[in-house]
Amino acid sequence: MRNSEEIINYLNKLRQEQDVSISELARRVGMAKSGVSRYFNHTREFPINRAPAFAKALHVDTEDLLGIEPIAKDKLRMIPLIGTIAMGEPITAEQNIEKYIPEYMMDKYADDTLFALKCKGDSMYPLIPNGAIATIKQQPCVEDGEIAAVLIDGEATLKKILHVGKTVVLRPANPEYKDIILDKDHPGTILGKMIKYEMNFD
Repeated sequence: MRNSEEIINYLNKLRQEQDVSISELARRVGMAKSGVSRYFNHTREFPINRAPAFAKALHVDTEDLLGIEPIAKDKLRMIPLIGTIAMGEPITAEQNIEKYIPEYMMDKYADDTLFALKCKGDSMYPLIPNGAIATIKQQPCVEDGEIAAVLIDGEATLKKILHVGKTVVLRPANPEYKDIILDKDHPGTILGKMIKYEMNFD
């Protein structure tokens, strides 16, 4: 992936090839000329969230502008998105598959069972934002410090795992929330370990 300077250099190349002035480019992306000039003068970092507008203005793909190589089709597989996982005040965990979503298949997880859960709430903020899609590797146990999806009384939650004696502590990242203690009187089931999350902004 290109850094800010490389993106601007590529934009300059495209702009010159297409004979597009900075004024015209600013008009196309809906910005003031002075703001766009700061990018090209390297006095301001190019913000990644503006890449789609600049790419469209100069007739290239966003991935091309950012220097992101396309993912080979054999590296993609469809995994189930299973309901909504509560992060904060838990909500009922929907075990029905809502839909299947594409997932980049990292080689290390090629033989594992993966599923996705939509996160809701702010108990894991700032580690995991509300609305993120968490990818879970199905497994019954996790190590201390790992983040796991845990089923409690038919409800799911996403927390950091700590083992203390015979109990398991589910620890939120947000200090405004309290730990959840799992023991023989308050059992829970680990569904799997979170291996990544993605956040969509549209």
